[in-house]
Amino acid sequence: MFIVNVEGAIYHNEKWLLIRRSEKEEHAGGELALVGGQVDKEGVSSDILERTLIREIEEEVGIEVTNLRYVNSSSFVTDSGEHVVDIVFLCDHHSGEAFPKSADEVDEVLWMTTEEIINHHDLPGYLKDNIKLADRLAQHHAIVSF
Repeated sequence: MFIVNVEGAIYHNEKWLLIRRSEKEEHAGGELALVGGQVDKEGVSSDILERTLIREIEEEVGIEVTNLRYVNSSSFVTDSGEHVVDIVFLCDHHSGEAFPKSADEVDEVLWMTTEEIINHHDLPGYLKDNIKLADRLAQHHAIVSF
């Protein structure tokens, strides 16, 4: 019925981790995006969204994340007509140095500030909106943490 996709808004040193999707990718090849991927069918399981995202981030960019918090959800239709439900989580960088670990999926990793992302002329509106929402959550969390 739907493909379920999860994405991580990874915040570290006041910057967000974006990837340039591989040109080999069927959907949005060559575009900047958050790290993430499709949820596999597992039958009966728990924490499937969180476990999928943690695994995808490690597989694609080689870092470990923790403290996943829900940001928002949306839906879209791919160029090939597949319906996708997309869920974004704010993630804390825990360990590792991000690099394009999966060459079939990632051509480049970039760290950008919220302002750089919002003012970037080539980024899609939904990515800017996701970062704005994640940034508000990150800032609120930082204030509450003290």
